[in-house]
Amino acid sequence: MAKIIFEDNQDEAELPDDSPIIEACESAGVPFACTEGVCGTCVIEVTEGMDNLSEFNQAEADFLGDLDRERLACQCRLKRGYIKIKF
Repeated sequence: MAKIIFEDNQDEAELPDDSPIIEACESAGVPFACTEGVCGTCVIEVTEGMDNLSEFNQAEADFLGDLDRERLACQCRLKRGYIKIKF
């Protein structure tokens, strides 16, 4: 099982390995609008565990530009381990 730790509210969520993070993030309070990677409403900052997420995709590259610590929660999958995020 993989885990997301939400630094903003100290919530945690467990997910099966290689799961999308969208539902867990929405439950924790991350705002969503389009869920297709074009609006940017769901931008999160990954403070730990970036290597445990899926690779950046084209939607993220187009929207975010600098592919560093920010991700679009609607586009990510948690491969394994854990991540800590801020939203």
